[in-house]
Amino acid sequence: MSKFLDKLKEISTKANNLAEKGLVKSTAPDQEKPQGEIYLQQQDSVAKGLTEKEVPTQVVEPAEGSAAEVESEVKEGEAEKAGEISEPVDKKRSWNLPEKLKPLEPVLLVVREKLREKPLHRRPLFWVGLAGLALGSGATAGVVYLQSIEKDLPPTGEVFTFERDGTLTIKAQDGTILQQVGNATREKYTIEQIPKQLREAFIAIEDRRFYDHKGVDVQGVIRAGVSNLLARDVVQGGSTITQQLARIVFLDQDPTAKRKIREALLAQKIEREMKKDQILERYLNLVYLGSGAYGVADAAWVYFGKKLNELTLPEMATIAGLPPAPTDYSPLVNPKVAEKRRNIVLQEMQDMGFITAAEAQSARDTALKLDPKLPKRLQILAPYFTSYIQKELPKYVSAEALERGGLTVETTLNLEWQKTAEKVVKDIVENEGAAEGFEQAAIVAIDPRNGEVKALVGGTGFGDSQFNRATQAMRQPGSTFKGFVYTAAIAAGFSPYDGFQDAPMTIDGYQPQNYGKTYRHGWVALTDALTSSINVVAVRVLADVGFEPTIKLAKDMGIKTELKPYYALALGAIEVNLLELTSGYGTLAAQGTHVETHGIRKVTDSKGKVLFDGSFDKKQVVDKTSAAIMTWMMQQVVNSGTGRPAALDRPVAGKTGTSEQARDLWFIGFIPQLVTGVWLGNDDSYPTWGSSGTAALTWHEFMSKVTKDMPVEKFAELPELEGRKGSIKAKPVNASISYGAPPPVPADGAGGGAAAGGAGYSDQGYSNQGYSDQGYSNQGYSDQGGGYSDQGGGYSGQQ
Repeated sequence: MSKFLDKLKEISTKANNLAEKGLVKSTAPDQEKPQGEIYLQQQDSVAKGLTEKEVPTQVVEPAEGSAAEVESEVKEGEAEKAGEISEPVDKKRSWNLPEKLKPLEPVLLVVREKLREKPLHRRPLFWVGLAGLALGSGATAGVVYLQSIEKDLPPTGEVFTFERDGTLTIKAQDGTILQQVGNATREKYTIEQIPKQLREAFIAIEDRRFYDHKGVDVQGVIRAGVSNLLARDVVQGGSTITQQLARIVFLDQDPTAKRKIREALLAQKIEREMKKDQILERYLNLVYLGSGAYGVADAAWVYFGKKLNELTLPEMATIAGLPPAPTDYSPLVNPKVAEKRRNIVLQEMQDMGFITAAEAQSARDTALKLDPKLPKRLQILAPYFTSYIQKELPKYVSAEALERGGLTVETTLNLEWQKTAEKVVKDIVENEGAAEGFEQAAIVAIDPRNGEVKALVGGTGFGDSQFNRATQAMRQPGSTFKGFVYTAAIAAGFSPYDGFQDAPMTIDGYQPQNYGKTYRHGWVALTDALTSSINVVAVRVLADVGFEPTIKLAKDMGIKTELKPYYALALGAIEVNLLELTSGYGTLAAQGTHVETHGIRKVTDSKGKVLFDGSFDKKQVVDKTSAAIMTWMMQQVVNSGTGRPAALDRPVAGKTGTSEQARDLWFIGFIPQLVTGVWLGNDDSYPTWGSSGTAALTWHEFMSKVTKDMPVEKFAELPELEGRKGSIKAKPVNASISYGAPPPVPADGAGGGAAAGGAGYSDQGYSNQGYSDQGYSNQGYSDQGGGYSDQGGGYSGQQ
């Protein structure tokens, strides 16, 4: 060992003598024209020789000790800043090496410069030595071992789809990220969108031969080791960018030999199967850069509150210096150390010819100006919708996959429509809420043709209350439920012109009331009863069709809530949520076809494997003829009834609804391409003094904006009614029915009961057979319908 050290000292002495005679030059890295692949003005890996003019080299003054020590030195008032770049020197470099290594300084300098001049793989002695080492170490066994590892390497295609484990990314239909949970990259940019100087900064400090090597850079490892030893700091990285990408996507930080071998083999495989720009793009989008920032775009926002294209050169250099120690080098944690690291990056960029000496000096003289922001992944767009999505995920993805994470969820949300819905909800509460006594609102919009949720707002402020009034609030739908009762009647063969009596009625002891207890005391056609929302007719229709057919059809159309056979069901005296109610009306908009309402199109895991493809079957639950008739009847509600505030410049069908004491105000309406539901009310069910006309007006405000550029489509024409037969069979309730006054005899053709075997109008007392309306005593229940007036452009009355 002593002979070895003596030999090194001898070499050192000779090198010093040569240096004094000017035979060995200490120069900056060569700046001659690069050979081979040219990109970003990269310095050539094989320099042809020294530059003609000797250029004094600026050397990074290394920090003494740890980041904490650096900070301590500053506090003690030492004049020299941590990380300061020393002034150029004329003859010798000041490396601040330990005393024991001082004699080796010239040797190390020569080694580093020679490595820059000519790569190891182009030196014959390197291959001779390598061959001898292989032969002496059992080359055959080594090759077999490497082949066995290489066989198990994952496909490189996963690089393009990779998401970190434990994360969840929810996207809108246009790819915009709505929410991220866990350590995920929020914004990803193409290589063309990433500033050129930012790319150069990373290459200069992390992998200066990136465009020359094939995944592993032996020369770079040795050069980085020498540079780091001389600087007594990490001034250059040993792993290539490709190796770092392989580690991020496929490996962990386990420092075992096997992991390092796999990393090298993976890097080489990635290089064979991907282009350099693809590798650099993925790396810059995935690398962790401290303070919760994943990728360069996140870092630009977190540290400087900027977009990538707004960054300055000093800011780019600061970000590029972060990968080796993201926390220690974070300008938010150790600003002095971060400044030192930034200056190292600038020096490397200058050495490679990416920037001039003047540019480097100007950037070094620029103080760090931070504008810290929370990572964008902590920001949420459409929070009510994303909370709905998270509750839906377990239906489609296994518990194991959810626990493992790394999931990307592609949703159905139209972000522009969502923003419109959020504004409409906010405006209606602010402008009308105080006057009409409601504090909350909710909107749901669904494409009836495929069941996709396009917008969902569950309240006025998610920050104040995460309770989702679109999916969680169970409220009485009032007369909006009549849409299902009348659809069952039409499907059972009833005619929209069948007549029913509008008069005080008692049925098995239950006494429904019209709004304001007003009655026509005469016959009224089914269409008119729906248009004016007459309660007693709705109850009679339910009795004539029967509970079982009505409840089954409502469920087939999209109602999920358990429905019980009570007469008050006809008036909406049950509890449902806005989403299922809107879904049910969507079945009519889709000409009787129902598709399961959903907000998820696709779910993939961290490797890009599809866990759920979002395919849903269509089912014809209402025959097209009945759906067309019912849609025509609901058009009259908007054209001349309680839903007039919802009218657009195109055909609209829908139904208003108001629960007892106006606790809930509803309008569910549709066009062929979109069905939307609106609810207004209070979380504590406190009565409002508003009307369902306000809900219809809210619907209008939303739909008029989202349909602005949507083509006008007409509903199907009213079918031929003569001789039509029902598609379902009525099962009328045997009930005892009486009216407060004898009904007048209907004129010929004015009504006369249901068609094709329906129960029709009859005042013959059906036996009760023990039926009771449990839990729904009258207590003055009223659906507050029919009170619409249009005086002076305002809307008053209920329903």
